[in-house]
Amino acid sequence: MIGENLIRRAVLMALLYLSCGPAFAGRSMPEAPARLPQVSSFALPHGSTKAPWGWADFCMRHHDECDVAALKPEPVILTPSLWSQIEMINHSVNASIREADDREVFGVIERWDYPSSGVGDCEDFALLKRKELIEAGIPRQALLMTVVTDENGAGHAVLTLRSNRGDFVLDNRTDKILGWQSTNYVFVKMQSEQHPNEWQKIGDPSNATLTASGQN
Repeated sequence: MIGENLIRRAVLMALLYLSCGPAFAGRSMPEAPARLPQVSSFALPHGSTKAPWGWADFCMRHHDECDVAALKPEPVILTPSLWSQIEMINHSVNASIREADDREVFGVIERWDYPSSGVGDCEDFALLKRKELIEAGIPRQALLMTVVTDENGAGHAVLTLRSNRGDFVLDNRTDKILGWQSTNYVFVKMQSEQHPNEWQKIGDPSNATLTASGQN
């Protein structure tokens, strides 16, 4: 069902983009020519912590996403063409899903799930981006569900992309993919690279000094 929805959505987006540009008013397509992002730092873990309740609940419905083997860390190696594809997927999901809280979508306070009806909360955007990027060939270990608080102190969920150039954030609030230290969010916790059910505390971005340029 989700695969069919994604195909229909991709076709619809292509038709809209070619025939009626105003449908994308306020959201520009990723820039051309393809290029790489500036080097970022890495979000350093500060000990283990519990997975969010929403993730645990998600796993009860999607065993195939969670009952998986532990894997070695594998940051994605970015190329200009791959970065362009990541930007396109980020934009596609942001443009095609209407944001609504879980009370409206599911009738409950909190639920993480795929926005199969075309409506979802922040974590639902992030889950769908994670799914599509994995299908595009990016290692699971490089796509980390992440919990942050915004400038108003409200909880928010994003997807962190771990790469050879550092950590980057895919956010439903913007089509710009920023280095994690440039988001103005307070990072609370994120998935471990090794296993999606293991979560880690994350420190203040302003204290992150280890950059990708210093990695082997």
